[in-house]
Amino acid sequence: MGPIMQSVTFEMVEGIGIITINRPEAKNCVNREVAEGIANAIDVVESSTDLQVGILTGAGGTFCAGMDLKAFLRGENIRIGDRGLAGLTCAVLKKPFIAAVEGYAIAGGFEMALACDLIVASREARFGLPEVKRGLVANAGGMVRLPRQLPYRIALELALTGDMITAEEISSYGLINRIVAPGTALDEAIKLARTIAANGPLAIAVSKRVIQESQDWSSTDMFARQQEITAPIFKSEDAREGALAFAEKRKPIWQGK
Repeated sequence: MGPIMQSVTFEMVEGIGIITINRPEAKNCVNREVAEGIANAIDVVESSTDLQVGILTGAGGTFCAGMDLKAFLRGENIRIGDRGLAGLTCAVLKKPFIAAVEGYAIAGGFEMALACDLIVASREARFGLPEVKRGLVANAGGMVRLPRQLPYRIALELALTGDMITAEEISSYGLINRIVAPGTALDEAIKLARTIAANGPLAIAVSKRVIQESQDWSSTDMFARQQEITAPIFKSEDAREGALAFAEKRKPIWQGK
């Protein structure tokens, strides 16, 4: 694990790892330093037994305006190995991640939000894939994730026009979990993360895995595949602790095993 860079800050609060892109003067655009900082912070969340949920957000009232085009022209690589943009967009992550969006989430910024499991957004936030306006394409997940998360024609229109869409409009298609007042996206994301982090860590990870992977399962074998993944949960110490805590009317003490 390398160091988390100055242009990305990281904070641990009550089982939550908060990753903040800290280049507000550049609309939090992603250069190599930002990419490495996010990737390293994700590694901390994934490897820590004290953290159950990650939050990705941006400083200065905006989420992320995508790839730093100046860095692109300098030849900087903002993809981290086979994990994609900022070590996130192609990564297979065990723990849930929440995007807390203020201002703009466009191009690679939108793709990073799409790669997160949940999205909390200010009602004034704006989303879009403007790559085509620069002769580029949204190949960090925009073209493949968007039609899975939005109606096909809406996804296609966004990809072909490059135009932005408001948080409230895109929320009407089911893309966003919470729409909040401007300036409160991170606070609401932390509330949501706390609710998740209070639950059994094994159960959280397995629930996320089954919901993600089952989208590609056939109806003939989906219950068998689910059983294979979930059966160990019912024999875990956490499952026993959860039942015991319920009977004793107290909060469970999770061990993650």
